[in-house]
Order: sequence, then C-alpha cells, then structure tokens
Amino acid sequence: MRAIVTVIGKDRVGIIASVSNLLAQYAVNVLDISQTVLQEYFTMIMLVDASACTVPFAELAKALEADGQEQGLQIRVQREEVFNAMHRI
Repeated sequence: MRAIVTVIGKDRVGIIASVSNLLAQYAVNVLDISQTVLQEYFTMIMLVDASACTVPFAELAKALEADGQEQGLQIRVQREEVFNAMHRI
C-alpha cells in the first residue's frame, strides 16, 4: 500500500534524516521525495510504500504525528487513494 507523508515546519538541519529514520524503523520505504524551503519554512512530500509496515496504518500515523510534535513539525500520512481523491478537481 502506498501513502503520502507531508511534513511542514520551521527549517532546520536533519528534518529529512529524522523522518526517514522513523519510517525505516517501521519498514516503510521512501519511493519519491520532494522538498523545498519557503522563506524559513520547510515543506516536504514523500511517496512511501507501507506494504511491509510493521504496525497497523493508524499506529504509524500516530507515531509520525507524535514525533512531529516533539520536533515542532506537522507530520501527516494518508493512504495514496485518499490523498488522490481529496485532490481531484
């Protein structure tokens, strides 16, 4: 199952590494990544493969959100089909 991970927050060193390491702990593979810095704000969208994830999807979402709060970031994950449906014109 593929999913979309979004990350938003104040830019600092190590955000990509931190999120990638957390995903790796749950056996979630990063397929594609796009990131940019808008003035002082970091934004990132990752396409990930969560088919081998070691925990239920809801637990992964909670772990990412909790880690984001600890880092002062907003981290969200959505199933790819839900993300696509929400962004269809």
